[in-house]
Amino acid sequence: MQGNRGPRPEHHNHGPSRQQPNPQHEQQRKPTGGSDSNGQHTEPSEQASPNVALTIDLQSFRKPGEKTYTQRSRLFVGNLPAGTTEEEVEKLFSKYGKPSEIFINKDRGFGFIRLETKTLADIAKAELDDTQFRGRQIRVRFATHGAALTVKNLPQFVSNELLEEAFALFGPIERAIVIVDDRGRPTGKGIVEFANKPSARKALDRCADGAFLITSFPRPVTVEPMEQLDEDEGLPERLISKNPQYHKEREQPPRFAQPGSFEYEYAMRWKALMEMEKQQFEQVDRNIKEAQEKLEQEMEAARHEHQVMLMRQDLLRRQEELRRMEEAHNQEVQKRKQLELRQEEERRRREEELRAHTEDLMRRQQGAAGGFGEKVCFYTHTHARQGLPMNRNPMGGNAAAPGAPNITANEGAGGNPGGLPLPFPRPGPPIDFGPNKRRRF
Repeated sequence: MQGNRGPRPEHHNHGPSRQQPNPQHEQQRKPTGGSDSNGQHTEPSEQASPNVALTIDLQSFRKPGEKTYTQRSRLFVGNLPAGTTEEEVEKLFSKYGKPSEIFINKDRGFGFIRLETKTLADIAKAELDDTQFRGRQIRVRFATHGAALTVKNLPQFVSNELLEEAFALFGPIERAIVIVDDRGRPTGKGIVEFANKPSARKALDRCADGAFLITSFPRPVTVEPMEQLDEDEGLPERLISKNPQYHKEREQPPRFAQPGSFEYEYAMRWKALMEMEKQQFEQVDRNIKEAQEKLEQEMEAARHEHQVMLMRQDLLRRQEELRRMEEAHNQEVQKRKQLELRQEEERRRREEELRAHTEDLMRRQQGAAGGFGEKVCFYTHTHARQGLPMNRNPMGGNAAAPGAPNITANEGAGGNPGGLPLPFPRPGPPIDFGPNKRRRF
């Protein structure tokens, strides 16, 4: 119940009250006040503060590889005096380095400032929160990160680097963290902080419309705007509104309800209701877990079937490729056979042509030789009947020289077997076929 948030100072009897002023704390706060001994407000540069003499080594507060000037180092400064300028706020935070952004709403009395690192922002918040600035107690808080998202249903083996790499698809990222438990085991949740709001909105819309997978596990992640919580300061007593409801609930201090009383009866009924709520949540969690396990089994079976189908398709594809290769090989063999047959036919045709040409030449030679023999035989018989000597000189010259022997027709016939004259002159001295006779071819 809200009535047990804190005790009233007058009923707190369990030790020193937390509302009692701390002398040392008050002594540190007094020099930072905004008035002097005359009751006049002093400027921030004239205020005496125990932190004025302190210096900060800015390099020692920068981690290796840490990104600078991010949304995590952006501070909200509230309850500023009217008319506060950016130069005054920059001078107030000058001890913590040079800021990259200063925004002041002079009408409403608040502003924002972005420092270099988160560590410097923590120090500035711790030192300047609830301090006096120009007569007013300012409030310094971390500004709300409007571009931060919560990622759920993360697979087991997702790291910070993989999460950043995955969501860098939507825009520049300042920080990506996988949330783990006290033993370092992932909880399935993460935080992604973008550098600007359009990138975060793009990630929200695209992940809501589609199924964004980070690993091979086909379970999409869910993305939601990160709930902004202040787990450092909480709700101090001074910030609670002191309305009538506040005083009504603070009438009783923290206590245990007495059995048999009105408070005890309804307190137990509230407790039973909360227990039932807890059991129902546990039952819902068990049902969801069983449904997840069933879905995973179905997914594994479907994946196995899909792989078998892919293997079958690959086998069919390879069989088809083998069949095409065999057909191409058979076509190539057929082409080679046809080419060999054409070459064999061409070779035979050439041999036939060569044989026919050779036979034709032989017939022509034999025909020419037979005609010449007939003519020689005719002239020989003619001279023999006339009793004329024959001139066997192939050139058909004059008669033989005196003293040379003459060969008669009978001698010529007897010199050739068969009694026929030779078609060509025999080797030896020229033969005279007769006086003043020429051989005709």
